[in-house]
Amino acid sequence: MADSLVLLHPGGADPSAFGPQFDALADFALHAPHRVDQATQDHTEMAHETIAFLDRVGPAHLLGCSDGATVALLAALLRPDLVRKLVVVCGVFHHDGWDPATELTPMHRRSPALSEADLGALPTRTLIMIGDDDEVRLEHATAMYRALPNAELAVVPGTSHGLLHEKPVLCNAMIVDFLTNDPVETYAPIRRRV
Repeated sequence: MADSLVLLHPGGADPSAFGPQFDALADFALHAPHRVDQATQDHTEMAHETIAFLDRVGPAHLLGCSDGATVALLAALLRPDLVRKLVVVCGVFHHDGWDPATELTPMHRRSPALSEADLGALPTRTLIMIGDDDEVRLEHATAMYRALPNAELAVVPGTSHGLLHEKPVLCNAMIVDFLTNDPVETYAPIRRRV
């Protein structure tokens, strides 16, 4: 039986935002719920809705992009028992992670507000993906990578906040590899703790 994979789309979009990924992810049991009240909810409310969805479909991988990534991260922190692996694409753990030039909504100026210590409590294997010219600050993605105990970081060259559309073949290959394989420890990693 195929692993379930829940796709959490960006704010102001719908599940069709993952159009370039659908074929590449066809071996998974795909679920792509549409968040309809994005303008009136905050990330935590959306995370609780995601948890309710996972309670119905069972444990699954989560792949979120932008606001969907923040929702996926919060859901995994609240209920790690429901999240097998986590893919955070262009997401933030704290609202100060956005590039200062990014135009933000009131929600994005206050949410999320997690600390690096909060991230340290998440055991879930996590892939963080960011464009090298993203609206999320590269330093913020690196801080997330360092704070999560079981994380991998992919900076996709020549891309922006729309990296899943700009380089779908590369992004899809990394996502599928991450979700279907476990890491092979062939060396003693220089782990990132400072």
